[in-house]
Amino acid sequence: MDQVVHFHLPVNEMKRANKFYSDIFGWEITQIPKHTQYQIVKTVETDENEIPLEPGAINGALYVRESPEEYPEITIEVSSIDDYLKKINKSGGKTITPKTAVGDMGFYAEFMDPEDNVMGLWEEAK
Repeated sequence: MDQVVHFHLPVNEMKRANKFYSDIFGWEITQIPKHTQYQIVKTVETDENEIPLEPGAINGALYVRESPEEYPEITIEVSSIDDYLKKINKSGGKTITPKTAVGDMGFYAEFMDPEDNVMGLWEEAK
């Protein structure tokens, strides 16, 4: 079974959102150097590789909303983005963002399901 491994939340005001989520839920929010529009959200403790220590737990990110059409998104880890995009497109979904390298960590893509929900796919670098 493929599992959810990440989430993204669009925000209008980063400082306000940061305070809200850290005050209400105790999330640890960290600015990425040189990326003022994107911050990492830690909802649970992680190991030295930033992998959640709690089984089934996920971490995510806040990013500055650029348009009103942006939405919260979950990301599902799969063995092969190429294979999953083929299955998605054959089953009534469609590719939104093709497979894209994310540094040397892995690959990311976005798809829309038949219900108009946009979600992400993640494939670890091998």
